[in-house]
Amino acid sequence: MANEQTTLVLIRHGESAAQTGGFVSGHDTCRGLSPLGRRQAGALRDRLAATQELGTVDVVYTSILPRAVETAALIAPALATPRDAIAECGWCEIHAGEAEGLTWDEIADRYPPGGDSYDPFTGRFPGGESWAEFAARAGSRLRRVSLEHAGERVVVVSHGGIIGASFVALGGLPIDQVIPMTYEVTNSSITEWRWTGTAWRLVRFNDAAHLAGLAQ
Repeated sequence: MANEQTTLVLIRHGESAAQTGGFVSGHDTCRGLSPLGRRQAGALRDRLAATQELGTVDVVYTSILPRAVETAALIAPALATPRDAIAECGWCEIHAGEAEGLTWDEIADRYPPGGDSYDPFTGRFPGGESWAEFAARAGSRLRRVSLEHAGERVVVVSHGGIIGASFVALGGLPIDQVIPMTYEVTNSSITEWRWTGTAWRLVRFNDAAHLAGLAQ
């Protein structure tokens, strides 16, 4: 990687309709943001517009899932970027395979957990990704975007899993330690990494100060 300082800002989408509805959503079943999720994204937009803390953004990426696309569109007015967000599946959440669209109760009945639920090498759902497969996909995209935009400021609006995977790809943490972390990522939060020219440095994780006082 070039010895240029690169900034990678990872933003999780606002609360989704799937979260409030208690089901697993993916390519075919994501229904976008909940009303609270839209307010969360709006609060983030207002914060970024007021603080200008991201400065000039060279490019914005998003996953193809509606909850991420909608979040990116809502915060776009606060991002000084010359082009529209670029949607790619590489930024999608871990693929759930045949569990997509099912409620958590249906999943518990159809695919009861067995063994170590945090085993990164065993996929729980037919047709879905294991955590190791997901980390390889997400990690590859994280590394490539850094090479493609060396010396630039990149914003990626995506998912808790992608943010967790950044700690594997950029922070060097083991996958099994990162899996539980993905469940702690707050909706509409900011995680930021900086390439110093020799190593990646974590600037902030799970920054959701804009949600203070937001009506639930």
